[in-house]
Amino acid sequence: MSTPKNDPLLQVETTCGTLLYELQIIWDEVGETDSDRDKMLLELEQECLEVYRRKVDQANRCRAQLRQTIADSEAELAAICSAMGERPVHIRQSDQNSGSLKEELRKILPQLEEMRKRKVERRNQFIEVLEQTQKITNEIYGSTESVSLKTVVDETDLSLRKLEELHRQLHELQKEKSDRLKQVQDHLHMLNSLCSVMGMDFKLTVSEVHPSLGDSDGLRSISNNTIEKLAIAIKKLREVKIQRMQRLQDLATTMLELWNLMDTPIEEQQMFQNVTCNIAASEHEITEPNTLSVDFINYVEAEVSRLEELKSSKMKELVLKKRSELEDICRKTHLVPDSDSAIEDAIEAIESGAVDAATILEQIELQIAKVKEEAFSRKEILEKVEKWLTACDEECWLEEYNRDENRYNAGKGAHLTLKRAEKARSLVNKLPGMVEALASKTLAWEKEREIKFMYDGIRLLSMLEEYTILRQEKEQERRRLRGKR
Repeated sequence: MSTPKNDPLLQVETTCGTLLYELQIIWDEVGETDSDRDKMLLELEQECLEVYRRKVDQANRCRAQLRQTIADSEAELAAICSAMGERPVHIRQSDQNSGSLKEELRKILPQLEEMRKRKVERRNQFIEVLEQTQKITNEIYGSTESVSLKTVVDETDLSLRKLEELHRQLHELQKEKSDRLKQVQDHLHMLNSLCSVMGMDFKLTVSEVHPSLGDSDGLRSISNNTIEKLAIAIKKLREVKIQRMQRLQDLATTMLELWNLMDTPIEEQQMFQNVTCNIAASEHEITEPNTLSVDFINYVEAEVSRLEELKSSKMKELVLKKRSELEDICRKTHLVPDSDSAIEDAIEAIESGAVDAATILEQIELQIAKVKEEAFSRKEILEKVEKWLTACDEECWLEEYNRDENRYNAGKGAHLTLKRAEKARSLVNKLPGMVEALASKTLAWEKEREIKFMYDGIRLLSMLEEYTILRQEKEQERRRLRGKR
């Protein structure tokens, strides 16, 4: 039979018997004693026993190692399932007929490798979320303000619940980042508007707040410190804007006054229309680029200085012009202006620098306004005075006409003269009533204003009274002459 021949134990036994037989032949030839032979055989048995013992120990260790490997694998598998919040995927069978240890190890290892792979994938998901959280946290709080948050994953909790919690935290941070980006963008828009109006370098201004703000394509800082600095920069620029706006409005006011004073042509005024149109504008209404730049304000200041110098050179002419205007109004309203020596003294004072020309002009303007106001109140009385004086002229003509002995002689134009005489008599007969009405009106005017009504430097009531006395004297003289006849 071939099977026994192939049995390793039979082969070993045959080999050992053959070797023992060969050994005995050697001993016989050598002449070993029985005691030596027994001794050597004992040594041989002990050596074989030690070999067997080593093999048994090795097999025990291998079995223990297999059991430990299985236990460690089961523990690791249980730990991974626990960390991932899942039920264990392997339950060890206690039945002795469940199979050998190697078979059991072969069953558990694929499950362990699968769970290890899933753990690595889950851990990578945690790392990705934590890294994004760390990145946004650094952007929000800045590298000097952020709490140290290293990308270290808690291996004991890799559950979906924990992952969802981290996702919620990340979503909240992303929303805060979005809100901060909008806030930064709004601040930058305001700064850009302020810089544009005041002719300032926007990129340089924001780069001083934070270098990243000057780069439109890069990642902008959204930290608390950056947002606070942006707000401070906006506040400072608004203060500067208000100061420059007030300066420009003061210059515009001065410019308008000088234009009005010197009757500047409209064509010249239109060159600075963009200045005067903002004379009453509020801070938020001034948005045109470079409206409040240093160069533009200096340009306006130069124009105002030029007008000031022009005003100084034309001041004498302006004073004389306003004086002439005052005299013209006084002449039309029969008021007496100040003496000529007063205006000459004023001009000398202007030329010497002792008196500000603007003060003299202001005084004349006040006099003109006062005269215009008084002229309006005198208008009705002056109209009656003109009618009275016209009637007085007709009265004088009629007296001359009555003294003319040839007045009835027919001649060229005699009929026209006769008609005028008839009209003159009718008008002269109304003179007493006209004088009385004019005097009454004048008295009421003087009582209301508590001043005398002057006409070319003479009180009107005195003129009326003198006329009345003169008329009475003429009437008495006419009666006396008629009595002699």
